[in-house]
Amino acid sequence: MTDTAVLEFIDTPDGPFAILVADDGAVLSSGWTDSPERIVERIRPDRRPAQVRRGTTDAAAAVRAYYAGDLAAIDDVPVRQFGTPGQVAGWAALRRIVPGAPLSYATFAAALGHPTAVRAAASVCARNAPALFVPCHRVLRADGSLGGFAWGLEVKRSLLDRENPSLLSADSQA
Repeated sequence: MTDTAVLEFIDTPDGPFAILVADDGAVLSSGWTDSPERIVERIRPDRRPAQVRRGTTDAAAAVRAYYAGDLAAIDDVPVRQFGTPGQVAGWAALRRIVPGAPLSYATFAAALGHPTAVRAAASVCARNAPALFVPCHRVLRADGSLGGFAWGLEVKRSLLDRENPSLLSADSQA
């Protein structure tokens, strides 16, 4: 647990983006919201910071660069997540998915060494607190449709479109 965390909000084409960062600069939680509570609640209760203060973060520059077209800008931003060893491995695997080349949940499960654990793979995505920096939006249903996303399917569609405009057809946007 970190004692104090810094919360910064920036504007993006997909709406306000919140970034909660630990004292050492690691992103604890992030997403498309203007609600401090919603960002803090993404972190396990026993790992939430004791205090949250508004401020600026180094991670904000990476988000701005990503939205300006540098899709790799988010890759080296440090993150800190709290979960089981399987979840931690899954979050690390999400960071290796190439922009514009999303995986299906089944392919993601297989990449984790558990090809039949599709629901567990989906759970790894659902429990991902530092969204964008750990790009869970790059995992789709087997039929190519979007599936779920904590920040809304419109944001997920926009991110995937930004990473590969030819990826999504009108049929697969449901």
